[in-house]
Amino acid sequence: MNSRNRSEVLAAIESQPNVDVLIIGGGINGIGTFRDLAMQGVRVLLVEKSDFCSGASAASSHMVHGGIRYLENGEFRLVREAVHERNLLLQNAPHYVRPLPTVIPIFKRFSGLLNAPLKFLGLLQKPSERGSIVIKLGLMMYDAYTRKQKTVPRHRFFSRKNALAEFPHLNPKITNAAVYYDAAFNMPERLGMEVLLDGLDASKDAMALNYVAAVGMSHPEGQATSVQLKNELTGETIFVTPKLIVNAAGPWVDFANEALGTKSRFMGGTKGSHLVLDHPELRKAIGENEFFFENTDGRITLIFPFQNRVLIGTSDIPIDQPDDAECTEEEVDYFLDMIKIVFPGIQPERSHIVYRFSGVRPLPASDANTPGQVSRDHSIKVIEPEESNGPAILSLVGGKWTSFRAFSELVSDTVLKRLDRSRVCSTEEMAIGGGKDFPKSDSEKSDWLKALQTESGLPAEVLLVLFDRYGTGSQAIAKFIAEQSDQQDATSIAFEVTEDSEPWFKGELAYVAQQELVCRAEDILTRRTLIRMQGQSSAETEQAVEAIVAAK
Repeated sequence: MNSRNRSEVLAAIESQPNVDVLIIGGGINGIGTFRDLAMQGVRVLLVEKSDFCSGASAASSHMVHGGIRYLENGEFRLVREAVHERNLLLQNAPHYVRPLPTVIPIFKRFSGLLNAPLKFLGLLQKPSERGSIVIKLGLMMYDAYTRKQKTVPRHRFFSRKNALAEFPHLNPKITNAAVYYDAAFNMPERLGMEVLLDGLDASKDAMALNYVAAVGMSHPEGQATSVQLKNELTGETIFVTPKLIVNAAGPWVDFANEALGTKSRFMGGTKGSHLVLDHPELRKAIGENEFFFENTDGRITLIFPFQNRVLIGTSDIPIDQPDDAECTEEEVDYFLDMIKIVFPGIQPERSHIVYRFSGVRPLPASDANTPGQVSRDHSIKVIEPEESNGPAILSLVGGKWTSFRAFSELVSDTVLKRLDRSRVCSTEEMAIGGGKDFPKSDSEKSDWLKALQTESGLPAEVLLVLFDRYGTGSQAIAKFIAEQSDQQDATSIAFEVTEDSEPWFKGELAYVAQQELVCRAEDILTRRTLIRMQGQSSAETEQAVEAIVAAK
């Protein structure tokens, strides 16, 4: 069976509905668990009610980080794990994850000296601005977690004079500035897709379906319990009989449990919104640095280099209904005003916004007074079956992009123990997608591209764009384009782009449509590419992509 063929997967489930594990939810936690279980030879089916990585995983701040601010909450295990996983992603997905110098503008010297230890002890939850001394101590502690691996440089601390010399657009009212290193990934959804495809390629018993929802449970007398699945594209239903269910629905975990006939109150998510700006002056001012700082209300905010755009975020607002998450006009005002605090000479306006998005963090239910105090750690909540022949439900709570692999490994080990099976391999050192055999130097990259040009016959400029976008995965795309009957048409631009935007090739998008489980044009425009997020979408763009999807 071709595990990337939707109709064949649906037919296979109907003919053989028994699976070891059913994963509900195709965000990064579900996808990571899917890959891990596939590597162990488990018969696993993943279903996602919408498209893969279209929920919480699509609303990322595009940071791969150890969580320096979690130190203040005393979450040392979480920081240690996140730093380790950040470094693994730099190693395993070098085509998407890169080191990110992060600048902290500091406006006070002594603020937070008392508040920080009180928050650590759990005696204070009100946000407060951190001053130079507290930030310096925090960065020294953060460096201690990265010292052994030496993946990123140690932090630097600037006086006001030196900070303004280094970053001349900064607010002159600062007292200091600091620079520390984390990591960034411009295309989280693509990383998630490659993790999923790696899982599919690992085993013929691994199957994944988008636009399929788990809508109920069936308890036939004397038979094993089945889960009813609804094909959201056709309205048809099928049944699958799992030994275990992994509920990886993110902010929708409780809703998914309810659909399965079980009540839970595990989730207490918060909304995070972002803007993407086309603002050349601001983009030039930040360079290749993220600016990460506290607003006057104590909320952590960021200004992030996003290719030739600028990503602004994020809010942290409690929300009960994940489907209602949207970036409001009040949040837009907040973000635009926040930029002026850091760069008072730069005046962003609504006209600079090319994209806005919002999502809900899958945080645990909490009675914390402020959203920032809710733990960002992950856990598994187990609901045992009421009937002896029913599956247990493992609900995944928390988690984030940076540490998805570690969380997935924890879930897989729990599943394997319940299935009385042993782990075959670890994903710790496993390259992801186009990170496999990735060139380690510029000269190796040049040699790799020359070899691919000889093999494919495609122009060097096309191959360079593809490599920068897909890493070594560009080899399969180049081969696909080279085999087209009209190669010149396949390497032509799919739609008109602006001078400062990278091109998208017809053959490239055709490959994505055919090989990456695409069902709708929306899947390509918003998640398999950065077309919409970079502000490249137009009526012409939509029509061109719709035609490519229709022809697949």
